[in-house]
Amino acid sequence: MTDLAGPDETRTLIEELRARRLTVAVAESLTGGLLVAELIRIPGASHVVRGGVVAYATDLKSALLGVDARLLAARGPVDADVAVQMASGVRDRLGEGRPADWGLSTTGVAGPGAQDGHEAGTVFIGLAARGAESSHGLQLRGDRDAVRQQTVTAAVRLLLDAVRATSSDEA
Repeated sequence: MTDLAGPDETRTLIEELRARRLTVAVAESLTGGLLVAELIRIPGASHVVRGGVVAYATDLKSALLGVDARLLAARGPVDADVAVQMASGVRDRLGEGRPADWGLSTTGVAGPGAQDGHEAGTVFIGLAARGAESSHGLQLRGDRDAVRQQTVTAAVRLLLDAVRATSSDEA
């Protein structure tokens, strides 16, 4: 079983966000709060983590995060574009008078079985910043807990890489 992101990676992410005066908002489905919990376990996270929304039920992705209901009806919640819209929606909704600098989302199938034609371990992580949105598909292995933990690790790493690649003026 893969552990959550190492303390150094998560700590580095929080420090990078803080040094650049950037904020992050998190939207979670399959990780069910594990991602925001991983971020806020680091002292000083309150300066950069705006909060998190666990939209586990499909209808909440639309109602709380603004994901297009037609997209959800056509493709279901396990989709690259859904991940992007989740990240964008949480960024907008959890800002402070303006969008958070980064939106980060997780959606997928933790298992044990397939869901809506997607095998267990199918995951999409969404990233959204001003002028830049992306989704990252993963096919993970392991039991339900392992898939969820690997997703958290990947999300921390993806955001850290994105923050490092983007100056604070562009975020």
